[in-house]
Amino acid sequence: MTRVVIAPDSFKGTATAADAAAALAAGWRSVRAGDDLVERPMADGGEGTLDAFASSVPGAQRRPITVRGPVTAPVETSWVLLPDGTAVVELAATSGITLLDPLEPLDAHSAGFGEAIAAALDAGVERLLLGLGGSASSDGGTAALTVLGAWFLDDSGAPVPLGNRGLAMLDRVDLTGLRPLPPGGAVILGDVTNPLLGPFGAAAVFGPQKGADAAAIDVLEANLARLADLMPEALQPFAAAPGAGAAGGTGFGLLAWGASMGGGAALVAHAVGLREALDGADLVITGEGRFDGQSEAGKAPTVVAALARDAGVPTALVAGAITAEPGGFAASVALADLAGGGAAAMAEPLRWLEAAGAELARARG
Repeated sequence: MTRVVIAPDSFKGTATAADAAAALAAGWRSVRAGDDLVERPMADGGEGTLDAFASSVPGAQRRPITVRGPVTAPVETSWVLLPDGTAVVELAATSGITLLDPLEPLDAHSAGFGEAIAAALDAGVERLLLGLGGSASSDGGTAALTVLGAWFLDDSGAPVPLGNRGLAMLDRVDLTGLRPLPPGGAVILGDVTNPLLGPFGAAAVFGPQKGADAAAIDVLEANLARLADLMPEALQPFAAAPGAGAAGGTGFGLLAWGASMGGGAALVAHAVGLREALDGADLVITGEGRFDGQSEAGKAPTVVAALARDAGVPTALVAGAITAEPGGFAASVALADLAGGGAAAMAEPLRWLEAAGAELARARG
């Protein structure tokens, strides 16, 4: 009997990590019904982070909350309280790109994320784990910080409008009213290493994903640069820190608040007990919606593969599309290849995930 650990990330916007794991397992069982399959859905701080903690940590509790969505419409969501008093808050679930249609790159904001953080603080949590990724906005985290007590003011002393567009009017930043961190601090779950500004920054790299064309990217960049220049001098160096550009610059705002950067996928892997699940395994299957150049920078599949390699277990990759060489993987399957195209794969992701699981099982012999 073969023991297989199935630990995919979500296939963004098409399948949750839990659904992806279940589909891969179903496909494998259709070929090799007697094998031992262990499902460990993963996340890297983006979409699915709450689900990973809620489903894998015994005693984890979902705390429902209604927050402002990334523009105006309210969002029914939750944060997760862990037994040790740690709160997990996911930006994708409060201010995420999948919550907005059409996209509004200049006006989307992170206020809902701040409201969920505030709710966790009101509950008296000991520590915060803040999942970044999948954001709709490029506001530098200013809306979230506003909820937490910061002021971003124009030259008349009035608060600037929420969103990146409002930062063009920014004249003064006052962080003296920010709520303190919880006793155990706040850790940013994210594996993006981009700085706030420049050719590898939030606007240039992630602006197109949020619906920004070339002209809008220039505006996003200029407004984020204005924010960085007007922050207290001691905090300005955070603009160049790895991860400051995460979630439209929300990484920068959280670093300014006092949060520290952490490895999203690595922390989630620890929480879901992935290392323990690898004991005695013969194969690991991991995956994500798109495996590309960014995947090598600590995304869930590469973290899973590294842990499996340390345990002496080969890893197979399944992704909707594979556009970078999947080095370090014993096998790889692209759903777009199975389905005859990316659109077909995205239309029925679970069907093709199941087909991928079956293909890997047949290759096992």
